[in-house]
Amino acid sequence: MKFLKLLLFLIITLNLISCSKKEEKISLIKENNLEMQMIEAYNEGLKEFNKGDVFFAAKKFNEVELLYPQSIWAPRSTLMAAYVWYSQLYFNDAIYELERFLEKYKNHPNTDYAYYLIGICHYNQIVDEKKDIGEILKAKTYFTLLVKEFPNTYYAEDAQFKLELIEEVLASKELYLANYYLDREKWIPAMNRYKKIVNQYDTTIYVEEALYRLVELNYKLGIVNEAKKYTALLGYNYQSSDWYERSYNILNKNYKNPEIKQDLKNQKSLLKRFKDLLN
Repeated sequence: MKFLKLLLFLIITLNLISCSKKEEKISLIKENNLEMQMIEAYNEGLKEFNKGDVFFAAKKFNEVELLYPQSIWAPRSTLMAAYVWYSQLYFNDAIYELERFLEKYKNHPNTDYAYYLIGICHYNQIVDEKKDIGEILKAKTYFTLLVKEFPNTYYAEDAQFKLELIEEVLASKELYLANYYLDREKWIPAMNRYKKIVNQYDTTIYVEEALYRLVELNYKLGIVNEAKKYTALLGYNYQSSDWYERSYNILNKNYKNPEIKQDLKNQKSLLKRFKDLLN
């Protein structure tokens, strides 16, 4: 009787071991098939991208992420999907993929590239600097993050250059609005815009005129000490500038309105030239 019980125990044990090995083998086969499907989908995505079919290529790269979300191929595929959309100027689709990447794969080695590409997507959608302020500020945000967090990378160098252009665009917008208020004799709003240029965009080409206008407005409003302060700033930083000479003339009561009106026209042509530089 004891022998029968022992024999039955051995039979059951052997069956369980056999089932376990069988299940393990089936699972291994499934994993291998899944990995093969992933590699096949990735290669097919590359093939379709090279053919120019961005829709099917992006679909295949998304499939890779779905098939093998924990693999090193998943974040690569997300970036490839973003680049596919970007390459054909589908900027919003590219931005969607890149935002997903930054949210899902935090601290990934290619985060610098994601920052750069999403910044470029916003940057390339700037058509009119007076209207596209949202795209300008978003581009500035990602380029600033890139330069701050990855200062020694290849992408940071180009991002820094574009940030300098963006600063010029934002300053030109402020100057455009300030001169708009000045033309309509709205002195305080105009003065606030000029101060913003001096305080926030002091490295741009527009700071000289902003300082001059502050001299002009403060003198007009009877705040002579402030006018002298801004004249001194102009003289210290831009002594050879025409704007400094005109500021000096204001304080010496040799102020000529026609010259100022002419400069407003020149400012509009400067805006146009800078817009051409961005496009």
